[in-house]
Amino acid sequence: MPVSVSSARVGRGALSQNQKQTMKTQERTRQKSGRTYDPAIVKMRNIGIVAHVDAGKTTLTERVLFYTGAIHQVGDVNAGNTTTDFDPIEQRKGITINAAAISCTWIRTPEPGSAPDLPYQISIIDTPGHVDFTAEVERTMRVLDGVIAVFSGVDGVQPQSERVWRQAERYGVPRLAFINKMDRTGADFDAALQDLREKLQANAAAILLPLGSEDGLRGQLDVLNQRAILFDEPDGSRYRYAPVPAEEQARVEAARQDLVDRLIDLDEDLAEVYLLDGTLTADQLRQAIRRQTLARAFVPVAAGSAFKNLGVQPLLDAVVDYLPSPLDVTPAPGRHPETEESIAVRSAPDAPLRALVFKIASDEYSRRRAFVRVYSGRLVSGDVVLNATTGKTLRLSRLVKLQADQERRIDSAEAGEIVALVGAKGVVTGHTLCALDSPVLLEPPTFPDPVISMAIEPKTREDRERLGFALQQLAEEDPTFQVTVNPETGQTLIAGMGELHLAVLRERMSENYRVETTAGEPRIAYRETATQAARGEEKYVHQRGGPGMYGHVVLELRPAERGTGVVIQDRTIGGSIPRHFIGACQKGIHEALANGVLAGYPIVDVAIDIVDGSIHEQDSTERAFAIAASRALKDAMGRAGAVLLEPIMRVECITPPEHQGDLVGDLTRRRGQVLNMRARGLTSIIESLVPLVRMSGYATVIRTLSKGRAEFSMEPSHFEEVPAALAAKVVGSHS
Repeated sequence: MPVSVSSARVGRGALSQNQKQTMKTQERTRQKSGRTYDPAIVKMRNIGIVAHVDAGKTTLTERVLFYTGAIHQVGDVNAGNTTTDFDPIEQRKGITINAAAISCTWIRTPEPGSAPDLPYQISIIDTPGHVDFTAEVERTMRVLDGVIAVFSGVDGVQPQSERVWRQAERYGVPRLAFINKMDRTGADFDAALQDLREKLQANAAAILLPLGSEDGLRGQLDVLNQRAILFDEPDGSRYRYAPVPAEEQARVEAARQDLVDRLIDLDEDLAEVYLLDGTLTADQLRQAIRRQTLARAFVPVAAGSAFKNLGVQPLLDAVVDYLPSPLDVTPAPGRHPETEESIAVRSAPDAPLRALVFKIASDEYSRRRAFVRVYSGRLVSGDVVLNATTGKTLRLSRLVKLQADQERRIDSAEAGEIVALVGAKGVVTGHTLCALDSPVLLEPPTFPDPVISMAIEPKTREDRERLGFALQQLAEEDPTFQVTVNPETGQTLIAGMGELHLAVLRERMSENYRVETTAGEPRIAYRETATQAARGEEKYVHQRGGPGMYGHVVLELRPAERGTGVVIQDRTIGGSIPRHFIGACQKGIHEALANGVLAGYPIVDVAIDIVDGSIHEQDSTERAFAIAASRALKDAMGRAGAVLLEPIMRVECITPPEHQGDLVGDLTRRRGQVLNMRARGLTSIIESLVPLVRMSGYATVIRTLSKGRAEFSMEPSHFEEVPAALAAKVVGSHS
């Protein structure tokens, strides 16, 4: 007989007397046993929702908040009234720009005949899907314990999906996949699952299959329990369990066998039970899925439609079943600020305070908030803590819990929590806050270099006076936004991850800081490198009365593999350059690297050896050796066949087949290299590599060529040598 289930929507103070009594009993047991961790941490989940743009992240977040009782009315992305996209710019553009944090409470759906579980505290960060705002994903991924990766059932794995997947892999974050939009025309769960396995090399298997598809989507098929989950109410608030329809029985059995086969290959405990009994219970499978998901060896996959309110509650059950608590994750990497000794920071309330500042944000009133993940100990309002990055102390004046654009003042935050400090001075992204007597530096997030820049000018004298402050604030908030001043022209240059990124920042200057600007054409962030080995030498002698300056440096330079950066080594023999001057030489080399020899762009992908030199007993100084090393590097680059490198973008176009030829022809004219063309459902997908310099204004062009029916996405791929004719123009414009 079908069993009806109502969404477990709970808020603060909504616990039953039985649940409160259970929590008290657990606390007494903990105190009696002497355990040092707080059992509340076991019921904590810090998760991010990540995906390619328009895969449905924000819509899914909105449904999660509704079914958990955090909000009481569902917003819509197109209407611009969703909870996490609260910024006016986000609402106008219909995309997520800023990562937004919000908390909710979920009680796992009880199995028929069993008592309700205790509530889980879930902290969610909804992240941008556009590559221009990848810094938001990068710093968020650094502090998350688990991720829901959302994929479109129509489009499968898209370029930004791959990028966020690699980011999660780099930070060791366990993942749960949700194939969304199964109600759309052309949705194909099997094709999307195969995409995960092939493109992302994910050991993925279904735990919740879609029941029906497109207009016929009506629920899910629970692979572990071999039952159907039917959603009868339009708002999805009630659903029921029912037997698997006869026509779906073979599909569910095949999916369950695939799940079992993949798990027994990974999990020795499960394999032993399977060999002895020949069968496995749902609970045994659930435990094995959790073990292997936490080990990042397996990815459970669920399907549904957030927009149609189908499948969100079972997904929440999967979050608490399979994604980690702060106690389950690998200890955060850290080091002692003085001894450089490695320190593994585990989540424990009774350990010294260790917390990482992962984001800085300001609101329209210029109130500064520092987003903090507490890894161990307690963050207490009014306490004085050490900023281990700067070596300075900081008093915590105000501590808040964030609910998107709302905040609730709190007295303290425990290990595992994500909170914000209001008005914290002297802290920026990547800083570590810790106990005064227990210094440690947590590993900060890493960020990509900007790929595009433009010159901006204030419109009025009043704008000029406010411009510096606005740029400083924006640069503090966004590590991928850089500001420089051209020393020759005095122009202010801003650099970021794309045209949309810079356009949004200019809008923020206008709305938040009342600074209007005009912008020049976007400038490409070229690089310079060497094509052959060369030797450079400079003897710097300066004498003008009194003590002189003397520095003599000989270095050798050779090309390095593309993407390796710069490696500088001291290979001097016999003390030709004393050790205390080597640091000055390296400083001078870095100064020269920042301003190349062809057109003033940074020099990359070279290996530099300091091989010889000489000193003067009275006149040698650090500044003299820095100048000599800088000029020696430029001398070597002048002999090393210096060339310009340009950023190449990976571009994916999704178009109706009838427009494929026009788009391919246009990409070829842009010096694009078409890598692959494939059909997916009713669309064609074109994958190509195109120089960034040729992608300016492409959004308008693709709409024109396809009559508004095609779309594209792009992300940085690598750097390549600029064709000689274009290089001559770039160098000529710099002269």
